Amino acid sequence: MPKVHPNVPSSSPAAVERAAVAAAGEEEEATSLTVWRKSLLFNCRGFTVFDARGDLAYRVDTYDDAEGEVVLMDPAGRPAFTVRRKRLSLSGEQWLIFAGGEEEARRPVYAVKRGGGGKSMARVAPCAGGGAAPFEVEGSYGRRRCVVYDGERRAVAEVQPKEAVGTDVFRLVVQPGVDVSLAMAVVVALDQMFGRPSLLRSWSL
Repeated sequence: MPKVHPNVPSSSPAAVERAAVAAAGEEEEATSLTVWRKSLLFNCRGFTVFDARGDLAYRVDTYDDAEGEVVLMDPAGRPAFTVRRKRLSLSGEQWLIFAGGEEEARRPVYAVKRGGGGKSMARVAPCAGGGAAPFEVEGSYGRRRCVVYDGERRAVAEVQPKEAVGTDVFRLVVQPGVDVSLAMAVVVALDQMFGRPSLLRSWSL
């Protein structure tokens, strides 16, 4: 299997700073991340995400008894976004995205729900109001081929398969000006909706 994690120990200040720059959308070129659906910690499920230099960019470490919530962290372990499942009485469930960790997660910034009409497999709707258009996700997450479109039908992020390594390793390409951390949080939500097995202990409604 090709080397997925070339520079795993790199939670150095330089690596953290590079991840922060990418998260702020300050890079002129598209940001390309390698996403590995595996935690580097024993007895955990999650994600390990590397930047184009092979440095650790994000991580998700979920223990086997966790249910209802997944936290996306930077290389130093600081929460970037919290993705939380919310069960709906009549229409299944949705996933709420909160900025930061548990202490900050009081009001969601986005809600991710299946469908949306037409070719849409999921809709990412802002929760803050203000008339902002939702993002639409089209394609197949199971095949690691899906695109996130903004309200003007511009492709702002894309999940792509990585050659000859199966579906546990794939690419996330994020266009300039888009919050990379938020794009990765959307991937975490899509994985809970369409990926198997779930990162969480309890899946059934």
